[in-house]
Amino acid sequence: EDVGSAVARVGAVWLALVLGLIVLPSALGVSLGISEAYMWVLVKTLEWATIRIEKGIKKPQPQILKAPATNGIIERDETPMEKEIARLHRVDFEFSDIFYFCRKGFEAIVDDEVTQRFSSEELVSWNLLTRTNVNFHYISLRLTVVWVIGVIVRYCFLLPLRFTLAAIGITSMIVGTTIVGQLPNSSLKNYLSELVHLTCSRILVRALSGTIRYHNRENKPQKGGICVANHTSPIDAIILTNDGCYAMVGQVHGGLMGVIQRATVKACPHVWFERSEIKDRHLVTERLREHVADKSKLPILIFPEGTCINNTSVMMFKKGSFEIGGTIYPVAIKYDPQFGDAFWNSSKYNIVSYLLRIMTSWAIVCNVWYMPPMVRKEGEDAVQFANRVRSAIARQGGLTELPWDGGLKRAKVKDTFKEEQQKNYSKMLVRNGSIG
Repeated sequence: EDVGSAVARVGAVWLALVLGLIVLPSALGVSLGISEAYMWVLVKTLEWATIRIEKGIKKPQPQILKAPATNGIIERDETPMEKEIARLHRVDFEFSDIFYFCRKGFEAIVDDEVTQRFSSEELVSWNLLTRTNVNFHYISLRLTVVWVIGVIVRYCFLLPLRFTLAAIGITSMIVGTTIVGQLPNSSLKNYLSELVHLTCSRILVRALSGTIRYHNRENKPQKGGICVANHTSPIDAIILTNDGCYAMVGQVHGGLMGVIQRATVKACPHVWFERSEIKDRHLVTERLREHVADKSKLPILIFPEGTCINNTSVMMFKKGSFEIGGTIYPVAIKYDPQFGDAFWNSSKYNIVSYLLRIMTSWAIVCNVWYMPPMVRKEGEDAVQFANRVRSAIARQGGLTELPWDGGLKRAKVKDTFKEEQQKNYSKMLVRNGSIG
């Protein structure tokens, strides 16, 4: 009985401290300086660790600390097929032509530019997280001791703290939106809904030890518009909602996510689709168009890539979001991998494993750029508009722009891509007189 009462007292004190020092200030949008102090100590520690690693390497190997491990595995020559096949000025087909295709195949197997975007970004220097740099080996006892202390801090203090904050944030979201959802539609209901979403998102950002820098706030998405952003993690939505409210678009889920969806949609006009509905492109487009037509509704938040990419690239934007009409508000999100890997490899980790990895990282640090609104030009089709928006986001975020569909994370390359290469080669043969 004494042990139980002691545990209860400790729990009450713990909860009071969390509520007083973190939850209440975050709900009010103020900071007590705790996060800033934590980040200062963390930066100094990582700087010290980097210096120790550099000094501990007996044989200097600059490429380990100055270049990601994935660079330089193979040398690529990006010249087109016509220039790479040496027999262009001849007439007859030669057996050596197959070597071009063989080499391209080997390059793709060793280090293609698509699948590497679905694995965690390799860091230039180790950040005292065991999963972030394969080049790290034992350097010194002092560095190992610091790493062990870091493990204890992350798992024995930060993880319980973040779990508590996450539980408070999610519970507040469900309870708050359920209560607000009972009110009749009015400006008061909209105001309270936005207040609940903002407050709970701020608590959830604190649960991630989030440090977010928002740039060009004058370009923030407006009501009746469509916000499109590159996609790295499920927490992208929380990062953006921390600075403003959006109507989410997505598939209906079960479990805890389903409970949150059903509660929030009562208070805010989110657009959730059943699995059978989301396959009907015309139905999805029509519902989104109806939402955008109402200028009193929150801007829609869409991630046109359709899957998470590893914070280094922007892949193909699906054209559906750009067929709706209205104003597009591009947003670029770039995470700092030095403090934690925000990328979710959904084909490798389930959501629980992913959240555990996030909550045992040092922090989530990122930059968010609001970009000037964009509209579809006259004579521009949806694909061209999507590519223009994607290019703008890639430039602003310092990301590599790739034309590939993010669906390749789980699907094979479409036959049309293979047929395109076959057609290009056959056109060469016809043009050079080898055929006909």
